[in-house]
Amino acid sequence: MVKQFDLVVIGAGPGGYVSAIKAAQLGQSVVVVEREQIGGACLNVGCIPSKAYLKHAEWLLSIREANQFGIQSSVEVIDFPKLVRRKDKVVSALQGGINHLFKQNEIAYFKGEASIAGKTVTVNNESIRAKNILLATGSSPFVPPIVGIEEVEYLTTNTFFELRKLPKQLVIIGGGVIAVELAFAVAPLNVSVTILEVAEDILLTEDPEVSAILKKKLQHLGIVVETKVNIQRVTKNSVELQSGKTIPFEKLLLATGRKANLALPREIGLTLDETGQFVKVNKHYETSQKGIYAIGDMIGGYMLAHAASAEGLKAVAHMTGIPQEPLNQATIPRCIYTNPEVASFGLSEAEAKRNGYDVKVSKLPYSMMGKAIATNETDGFVKIISEKKYNEILGAVIVGSHATETIHTLLAVKQSEGRVNELANLTFAHPTLSELTGEVTNSLISKAIHS
Repeated sequence: MVKQFDLVVIGAGPGGYVSAIKAAQLGQSVVVVEREQIGGACLNVGCIPSKAYLKHAEWLLSIREANQFGIQSSVEVIDFPKLVRRKDKVVSALQGGINHLFKQNEIAYFKGEASIAGKTVTVNNESIRAKNILLATGSSPFVPPIVGIEEVEYLTTNTFFELRKLPKQLVIIGGGVIAVELAFAVAPLNVSVTILEVAEDILLTEDPEVSAILKKKLQHLGIVVETKVNIQRVTKNSVELQSGKTIPFEKLLLATGRKANLALPREIGLTLDETGQFVKVNKHYETSQKGIYAIGDMIGGYMLAHAASAEGLKAVAHMTGIPQEPLNQATIPRCIYTNPEVASFGLSEAEAKRNGYDVKVSKLPYSMMGKAIATNETDGFVKIISEKKYNEILGAVIVGSHATETIHTLLAVKQSEGRVNELANLTFAHPTLSELTGEVTNSLISKAIHS
């Protein structure tokens, strides 16, 4: 017997489960299919586990910081298995939360591999007929073609959190956001970390000043950062560079990006984009086949959990007849949860100029703010990219403590079609780190008090 539903969502990550709940709230009958763990990569092997580990590192760094200023203490033991159990408990609690929301919204949930024929989805020998299908199958770690890699036991960002024992030496191939976050997470736990990046620098997708600050912090933690490397081969216990240098390791982590999971789109003949790496969708996230939608990592753009969720909400709105504007890529925050944190959105100064804007930029450091000095959080800055004619906010970069939280003040103003002027007229509490945003906006239209 074929079961009938309004919507079948394939993939229970932050794109899929959020979409399913919204569709159910809008009166749709919904079923979700997931072949792995509910919550997807974000909850199980990405956003959430990494933040738990970064918190562990923060505890240790706080102890070291306190020692510098008169509070003498020492760490006798790092019980890594106990820290892992804490991470597992966090993940389990959030998985339970999603399951609860599915039950609360009467969403059917199937764990298994889905196949599609027309508008019929088959899973575990059961057939489900749907008006619409939403693909949210995410991405998987990309493994580069390195000589010897197939003969070596290595970790990926999907398997890193399976470690139950800390390695003495960890080599990370890759210098992107995930690689840098994981280096920050384990180095304070007395792991010797080396980052190997083939490009000219780490974090090339970020503002150049971001890369400079974080590289300095990595080195302060004792992390070796090697850029412009040419990897000749990987052996059982080392990475050999073409320069003749050998980098030993106990564990090797490949953090070289992710690739879209395209098995289902290819199976049913969906049109891919011009690169052949992502599913092609229209402004409503509908694919080349009517009634089949795709969101998240599999369609390109920002491979971020919150981007996938936002796209899913737009797709569900369209399929239920609610008019929607496409997701504005310029208002998607990009975050790095290092120490200091990094958050940004919109255009860089160079991109703004290429787009024809008469650009005006202001940047001020946290070292000028009372709260930052009092709390020993002076690393970083706030930078705002605007244009001269209307004082429109084109983009921003915040590097500093709690940057991933404070960026939303700027985003809220931009989303509301506000300008630099509105932020400059806002009264910020004193003393706060957020005050620096007010100083920067005032410097764009007149002159900041403390600059």
